[in-house]
Formats: sequence, C-alpha cells, structure tokens
Amino acid sequence: MERGEPGPVQDNATEVTAAGIARLAGVGRAAVSNWRRRHPDFPKPMGGTETSPSFALAEVEAWLRQQGKLAEVPLRERVWQQLTGHPEGPATALVHAGCVLLLIQERPTVWLDIEAGSDERLAARLPGVLDQVIGSRFGCEPVNESVPVNTTPPVHTPSGPQLLPSAPLLRGTAELAAELGARQTFEFLLGRYLDVHSRQFTPTPAELAGLMAELAGPADTVLDPACGTGALLRAVDARPHQTLCAQDSAPDLVALTALRLALRTRATVRGAVGDTLRADAYPELRADVVLCHPPFNERNWGHDELAYDARWEYGFPARTESELAWVQHALARLADGGTAVLLMPPAAASRRSGRRIRADLLRRGALRAVLALPVGAAPPYNLPLHLWVLRRPDRTPAAPEVLLVDTGAFAGEARGGPDWQAVRDAALDTWRSFARHGRLAERPGLARSVPVIELLDDDVDLAPARHLPPPAAADGVEQLAAVRDDLAATLRLTTGLTPPTATPAPPARWPLTTIGELARGGALMLRTGGTAGTLAAGTHTSGTPTPTPTAGPHARVPVLTDHDVLAGSAPSGTLPESDEETVLTEPGDVVVPVLGGGSVARVVDAGTAGAALGRNLVLLRPDAASLDAWFLAGFLRGTANNRQASSYASTATRLDVRRLQLPRLPLDEQRRYGDRFRALDDFERALRQAGRLGEQLLRGMYDGLTDGTVAPH
Repeated sequence: MERGEPGPVQDNATEVTAAGIARLAGVGRAAVSNWRRRHPDFPKPMGGTETSPSFALAEVEAWLRQQGKLAEVPLRERVWQQLTGHPEGPATALVHAGCVLLLIQERPTVWLDIEAGSDERLAARLPGVLDQVIGSRFGCEPVNESVPVNTTPPVHTPSGPQLLPSAPLLRGTAELAAELGARQTFEFLLGRYLDVHSRQFTPTPAELAGLMAELAGPADTVLDPACGTGALLRAVDARPHQTLCAQDSAPDLVALTALRLALRTRATVRGAVGDTLRADAYPELRADVVLCHPPFNERNWGHDELAYDARWEYGFPARTESELAWVQHALARLADGGTAVLLMPPAAASRRSGRRIRADLLRRGALRAVLALPVGAAPPYNLPLHLWVLRRPDRTPAAPEVLLVDTGAFAGEARGGPDWQAVRDAALDTWRSFARHGRLAERPGLARSVPVIELLDDDVDLAPARHLPPPAAADGVEQLAAVRDDLAATLRLTTGLTPPTATPAPPARWPLTTIGELARGGALMLRTGGTAGTLAAGTHTSGTPTPTPTAGPHARVPVLTDHDVLAGSAPSGTLPESDEETVLTEPGDVVVPVLGGGSVARVVDAGTAGAALGRNLVLLRPDAASLDAWFLAGFLRGTANNRQASSYASTATRLDVRRLQLPRLPLDEQRRYGDRFRALDDFERALRQAGRLGEQLLRGMYDGLTDGTVAPH
C-alpha cells in the first residue's frame, strides 16, 4: 500500500448513492439507472433502501474505469464521497476532517509524522495530538472577567476506534488541503454538506451576515446564541485579542462552527451545546456585540418553564412571541452600551400580542432601529425580513427618536437576490448618520427618524413602510417618462425584428447524431455546473481534454443561474461559500438548463462571458471548425427533441442533454440555420425587454395614481 492511499477494507466501507455515481461520472441519474439495467456486471447494492440504494465506492470506481466512463476520480469528489459514505454519517465525518485540518494548520509537521504509517497507527496516535490542539484552541482557561470559563470544549476529541473508519477520508482531506489550504478545504466540504442537506438548515446569506456585523460595529467579545453553522460569527472581522462565543442546541453544528472559526481566525473561540432560552450557557457573559438569526414562529420555546426568568426585563413574551424572547435574551447578554443586531420576521414589528414589549423597548431606548430588507434577502424568501438594532441602555438618557429604514426598493428581479451593494450602502449610511447625531433628516421612500412618542399608540407598529414618506414626486414622474420612452423604442425594434412569413418545406430526412456522440467524437466539450469544473465528457481528437477556465476559491465573479438562462437575464448569482472552483463561460458556449422541462438553450455572448456556471446547468463548448454554436442552440430548443431526451420523476422533469439530437449537416448549411436562429433570439430578447418595461410602466402608473404623485389627466 502506498503512503496516503486508503486500504481496501476501509475504502470498501465507503458507500455512494446513485446521485454520487452521477456526480463522479458527470452524467444524469437516469444514465446510472440505465447502466444498472443494461450491464449485468454493474456493482450490486450494499446498503441503503430499495428506492435509494448505495454501492461500494471502490467497486463503482473500478467499474467506471473498466467501461471507459471515468479516467480518474477527481480528488475533491473522492474526498466528498468518502465523507458522505462514512458509517457514522457525514456530520461526524466532517467533524473528524475539521479536526485534522485544524491540526494541519496548527502543527503541520506533527501530521506528516502521524500519517506516514498505517491506518491503525494513525488512528492510535491521532487522539492524543488532537486533544492538545483542541485543548489549546477551545480550552477551559479564562479569557477575561467578562467571558466565563468554557468547562466543556465545543469539539470532543474522537477516540482511536472512532477515527479508524475515517482514516482514508483524513488522508484524502490532508491531500486536498495541500492543494487548496486547510481553511478552503473545510469551507468546500462544509458548503457541499449544507447544499446537500439544505432542507435541514435555515442559512444566513453571507451578504446579510456581513451587513449585520457592520451594523454592530467593532467589538472585543461577540456572541451568537443561535449559531447554526457560524455564518454570523464568520462575518466578524475578528482579531487575535477578540473572543467569539457560540451556542446551539445541535452538537454537530456547534462543533462545525467552532472548527470553522478556529480555521479562519486566531481569535479565542468558545462554543456550547444547549437550548439557549432554556439552558443558557453564558449566564454571566456581558458581550460587546450580539448577532442572532433566531428561529421564527417557535411555539415551544419555553414559555411555561420560564415565566419568572430574570431576562424578561421588558415584559414576559407571549407564547406566540418567541422572537421577542430572543430579543430580550440578547439584551441581557450585552454589556452596558453594547449593540445587538437580530434578523426578525416582519410580523414581530406589528403583532398585537407583542405591543407592550415593543413599547417598553422604545420607552427605555433599547430599540434603536428597524431596517426592512428587500424580498429575497434570506429564507423565507417571499417575506421582507427586518433587522432590529438594539442597544443595552446605560446611564445616558434614552434617545427620543428611533430610525426606520426600508430598503425594499433594492429587491432583485431574479433568484440572485437583492442588490446587496445598494442595500448595504443605504443601511450603513442611514444608521451611522443616525448613530452620530441621534436623528436623521427625512429621505423619502428610504429612511426617517421617528419620535418615540409618535409610535406609542395602541398598535406600536414598527413596520418602516407605514411611517416613511413616499419618494419624491418629481423623480417618480421623470422616471416613468424615461421608461415610457424606452418602451416605445423597444416596441419599434421588436416590430423590425418580427420574423418574416414562414416558407413551407417538405419534411426533412436528415441523418441524426446526439450530443453524447458529438462529445465522444471531440466536436464539443460538455461540462456540468456546480461540480468544481469536473470534466463530464468529451475530448478533442488528440485525446487531450481541452482546458476550461475555472474560478479560483477567492474569485469575485457572478454566477449564471438556471433562472437567468430561463429568463434571458444577466448573471445574478453569487459564488457559494464553499471555496469550490467553478467553470467559467466563454463566448460561443451553449448553456442548457436540465430541470423544469422547458426547451431552452442560450448562447453565451460577450456580456455573459466570464460568469461562473451555476448548478442545474450544462455547458456545451462546440469546436468552431466543425459545429456552429447558433445551429447547435437552435436545434436543442426543438420541443420534440426535448421531449424524447427528458425523464420524469414524481415532481420534476430532468433533461439528459447527451440524448438531444442534431442533424448532420455541412458547416455552411449549419451557419444558414444559425443565422436564422440568431435572428429569432434577437426577436425574443426584444419581446422580453418590452414585457419588462411594460410591467415597470404599469406598476409605476398605478403607484403614482394611487399615492397622488401622478395627475389623472
């Protein structure tokens, strides 16, 4: 056995599902099902269920290589499949991997000595070394008077028997860390884990986490009492002298958060497991900043057990007001003058059951600002969530005004979310100005500082939109006039682009080929989105895969999502936090969505080129010497073509791009068809633009007429 390679027993213990096999080979799941039916030598299931069987990873790799469907398993995929197939589950495997990555970062020479021997030697020696590293990074020594001793470290050192099944994974993780770095490797694995198990978590987008940290300002001690996977504490610009404290009811999440923070910063990290409201792990903590994304609409938050809790300084929350319990917990853990920023559902600003607590927060100067975010800022994406900025009152008199901000105008039109730069600029500018002067001049439609006395009515409604003046009328009318002019010009363009009357022709009898055959013959390259640039199929005739540019782990590039392709809009996505390399588009690429059942194919132009390829997309890069891009895209959009290449699940339709068909035509004939397809694409784009402008004009006219800024004549 070569050093660093997994032994046969442990490797055979790693299982992979059909989805994992599809990812390894760069194909759809339907192809894996076909292989199982058509090839009697396909590996037999060794676990899982009847509807979702699992297979031995080593047997699958050997079969794929034997069939010529896999040249070599990419290192990222090998490590990921070892992690997901771990006998104790992916969460435990991820914690084991994180511990070793922390060891590699802290004491790289120690790891090199330990991993040089057998798996048994590695598993026997590793716990003692890990115990030292974990103790030094998450130990029990006191930090300062305001931060209590952490009696139980957030990460428990695994024993030798627990680590033995993880040995192949740990070796692969170390190899990947040599390529990417320890922190980037953990972010990649954690990002994949969160993506696969997305229904189990409520993520805090990185842009929102960064905004919350900036609103709170600098701090020596920061607490997140509902840390999840650590997104909020990760956004803090931590320094070695700072302390980051986390708590969550899920032990795995606390461990992952602690490892994530320890790999990212030299700040002191504290983590605790427990239900924060029922079993507060930091009762004596007085933090400078509290950041929190609490669970929403929790009925079982401890209402019956906590009736006389000392934290309810502003009133005992009703059973339906769990968010106000979290608000008061945050205030109780702040030092005098400290700041808390909480993500809140919009209902918390206006529910009658919470009006007494809201009123007391206002009277005593604890609630300083309510900022309404655009729709789509965070889950649930259909609601305009709020940020509450709170200060623990000190000896200074309570401020007479509170800041209300509405950034709803910066909502995006696609799944990529809002215009975060505009949201950030508006929120920070208004908050910092208000914090400096104690008041803010009216900014119509955006922000206003409201005297507390105006809000202390029967409802104590804090929804910003209900207290802000409408945008200036002149700007609205001028904008509507500009939209109308743009619409008129676009309609004229659309008329000129309308296709001529169709000319009948006899049914064609072309010889046909498929995308799969063209890829195998080297006429095009096929890549899948969201797989770190994994080669899916196809080589040029020389047998050498054509390189495709990839975005490195720190590249700041937009992502072309499946929604962008379907809507014909600009790239609107952002790179995930996993630090995974992604495929970059080039002019002339053809991008096809694989979900949804639509007949769509988009040719990448200069404006879209350079964007990263998003998930659920397939990129086709034709060889210009043998295949015209517009000819390719046009025939891929045929309804009958898509129907024969689609498979159907209970809730979705998936397109197997390799089964899509093309006629075999000379390049000159391809270009004739390509010119017509390009003209149709121009017409389609003009129609879409006219539709968007028309909707914008209608919405603006209705709003202007109903708020009195547009005269009816």
